[in-house]
Amino acid sequence: MKKFVNDPKNYIPEMLQGLALANPDSLRYVPEYNLIMRADAPNDDKISIIQGSGSGHEPAHVMSVGKGMLDAACPGDVFSAPPTDYVLETIKRVASPKGVLLLVNNYTGDRMAFEMAQEFSEAEGTKVRTLFIDDDVSVQDSTYTVGRRGVAGNFFVMKAVGAAAERGAELDEAVRIGEKVNSVTRTMGMALTACTPPAKGSPLFELPDDEVEMGVGIHGEPGRRREKLQEADTIVRELVDAVADDLPYASGDEVALMVNGLGGTPISELYLVYGIAHRLLADRGISVARSYVGEYCTSLDMAGASVTLVRLDDEISDLLADPAETAIRVF
Repeated sequence: MKKFVNDPKNYIPEMLQGLALANPDSLRYVPEYNLIMRADAPNDDKISIIQGSGSGHEPAHVMSVGKGMLDAACPGDVFSAPPTDYVLETIKRVASPKGVLLLVNNYTGDRMAFEMAQEFSEAEGTKVRTLFIDDDVSVQDSTYTVGRRGVAGNFFVMKAVGAAAERGAELDEAVRIGEKVNSVTRTMGMALTACTPPAKGSPLFELPDDEVEMGVGIHGEPGRRREKLQEADTIVRELVDAVADDLPYASGDEVALMVNGLGGTPISELYLVYGIAHRLLADRGISVARSYVGEYCTSLDMAGASVTLVRLDDEISDLLADPAETAIRVF
């Protein structure tokens, strides 16, 4: 393993400290709870939005904290859900009189931590709602989830509800919007290589040089199957077909198309994948109205990519077009 790392136990705290030091005017770091929050939070005039999951998926979710996106994020260790007390303290720190919305990727550990924190918070009088994100079409169930997993499509839920919150939406309205976006968002990913968690020091799973994992999870969970490495056209066609056939998306639809890198894929390859996916959608009569290429939800240093589609309407398009400012991007 060759990584920039000191003690693997301090990998996440040192990363979060660096993130906060690089953004002193916009972010605050509370080290005892792995908490990254907006410097201006809470805001009594808007609902607060929180997301957290295992670390290792950056920029999700700590680097998605900022105006028009999240108010706070509380990650756990690499690929581990945050402890309930981290989530509970995060809710306390950013709670607004208008309420708190918890965005949770559909993994068992994340669900348990956030559902328990919600119960404790509600018992203390805080208005809290939870929205589960489950855009992954790869498998219906896995050993890590109850139902479909939440993966890169979580970005679109964050972006839409974040925009709604900045506009002053009430909590129930933000939940409606988030559920609507989640219902028309689908993702599938694939891995060319495994990733290497710092604490493990070796690849998370074995993947021969001439094989790929189709439908891999963002923690390296098995997908639909392993198959021999093929040319890009064939790989991307399988991803697009799996996603487009699931909702299904139909001729005449307008969509947002995201090609998301899993941490170890050159941007040149991501744009190559995007070009193929765009052409395949055009062949289906599906029009790409918004485009996203880059790293949005990674798996440490895994080489691979995911394809996400969002069926657009006027409301969703309008919300996705609103400005947002985070540590790494101005949307």
